[in-house]
Amino acid sequence: MTPVVELLYWDGCPSHPAALADLRAALAELGRPEVAVTLTEVTSDAQASERGFVGSPTLRVDGVDPVPPPPGEPSGLTCRLYRRRDGRHSPTPDPADLRDALRRLLPPPTEESRP
Repeated sequence: MTPVVELLYWDGCPSHPAALADLRAALAELGRPEVAVTLTEVTSDAQASERGFVGSPTLRVDGVDPVPPPPGEPSGLTCRLYRRRDGRHSPTPDPADLRDALRRLLPPPTEESRP
């Protein structure tokens, strides 16, 4: 089964290209460069609410946020902040947190998907 990996973004926030690069680097590092990433632009507060979009960028693996926001985080067209392992805030997830989450959420590769 092919996982659905999605990057949701709002065009008013400039960090989604860096998040996409980090996501693709993490997939490659985990030996999963064949996993496709779908980019989805969120364009309205209604769409943000419907999608549970708490800010740009938001990543999903089969509908699950690999680096979930704190409970009660409101949805909306805004820039998202992540907390790095060293305590700093960042507009993108900590690469180590992202890799750990992808290891947990991605199914093992099939023979066909191996390079």
